[in-house]
Amino acid sequence: MKVLSILILSAVYLVPNALATGTLDQVPNLRSLPDSAATLQQKIDENDGNLLLGRDEILRITKPLVFDLSNHEAVAVKAAGGVTIVMDGPGPALRFVGSHEGTASPKSFKPTTWNERMPIVSGIEILGNHDEADGIELVQTVGAIITGVSVRWCRHGIHLVNRNRNVLVSDCHLYENSGVGIYLDDVNLHQINVGTSHISYNRQGGIVVRDGNVRNLQVSGCDIEGNMPNDETPTRTANILIDVSGSPETKAKSIAEISITGCTIQHSANYGGASGKKVAPGGANIRLAGKEIYPIDSVTISGNVLSDTTTNIDIDYAHDVAINANNFFAPQPANLHVRNSQRVVVSSNTFNPRQFVRPGTILFEDCSECIIASSTLHRFATDAGALILNRCNGFTINALNLSDCDSGLVLNETTDTTISSCRVTRTTAGAADVSINAGSKNILLVGNAFGGLVKNDAKSHLQR
Repeated sequence: MKVLSILILSAVYLVPNALATGTLDQVPNLRSLPDSAATLQQKIDENDGNLLLGRDEILRITKPLVFDLSNHEAVAVKAAGGVTIVMDGPGPALRFVGSHEGTASPKSFKPTTWNERMPIVSGIEILGNHDEADGIELVQTVGAIITGVSVRWCRHGIHLVNRNRNVLVSDCHLYENSGVGIYLDDVNLHQINVGTSHISYNRQGGIVVRDGNVRNLQVSGCDIEGNMPNDETPTRTANILIDVSGSPETKAKSIAEISITGCTIQHSANYGGASGKKVAPGGANIRLAGKEIYPIDSVTISGNVLSDTTTNIDIDYAHDVAINANNFFAPQPANLHVRNSQRVVVSSNTFNPRQFVRPGTILFEDCSECIIASSTLHRFATDAGALILNRCNGFTINALNLSDCDSGLVLNETTDTTISSCRVTRTTAGAADVSINAGSKNILLVGNAFGGLVKNDAKSHLQR
């Protein structure tokens, strides 16, 4: 016992020093700590699935601690304070396995499932010391609550697989993991709330929903940043990534009903760095990646601060998306890129590179029935167009204020579109406030204040 106490004491002093290195491999006495997996699993099984830990403990395990809800029913993992679990093997440190096969409707619950309600994890830290170590895994659970938890140096922080319902994640720190912060991995999941958490520097994405059948994802009041490679490696990941683009056409993968509100979402693309160096090229703050047969549907993005990624918001194959009252700045190069989408509403936003020189482009391609309104576009450093519509149809562009941009509105091969009550001022000399090519038709210009050049070659148009 004396030797064990010395080793634990050594680890207590050495773990904080390892924080600067980003790895526990620098802790020389870590693997001298006993493997507590068997002891803790026995404690779980003998205490009806509950794991109540003390204070100021560092516990090393080499295999997952499994909470079988069908045997133990309602369970909880809690600590009196200051407890660290080091996962020194593959798999999740904590795996919760339920038996729910239904929906969120009470009628779909089996009697035994009611007794598995609300597994809880709170007040612990999980550190990874293996390339395939994860933090927490949820399988077929109902009402899981993860609160006040830190996961660092693992692969995935919180991993949801198979089927889950009514998940709450709040007040957590999911930080510096090699994979994803919160990963909805081909899961059938309705009702998940993610709130008031820091989700940062997870190199394969912050919150990632990939494939599966997902409804009712609410992300609110979080700081989500730097969740992509920290170098010049090209990437398609994002701080928030909703993705069915790679799933087989023969399998139904459906994601809808998402709300992202009141978050700061940013980094990485070169914030404050040398202008010639790009970080994580291709990354986005929010990326909706649907496909024609299964577009992403019914998404609200509201009240967020979005900055410093290759594209602040990137959308491909989505329907019914509302992007309102957000603050966009410092893209590298684009603020918003929307493709193959319908009924996207962009209103009451501010777009400003702030202290940076950025193109900032807002680009819509092959989209229909969209509205862009009541927003400011300031100092876009591009001669290709601040707002560009390529091959679009049925747009309403209203009450935009473009100031000090290198170019204005550009419409190419676009039809049945109204531009009204827009103001364009101080466009770079010689550039057009609005440019409409000959391939466009039925363009209505009403009540605009253009201070400079207007190029309108549309086949049919009306200007008032």
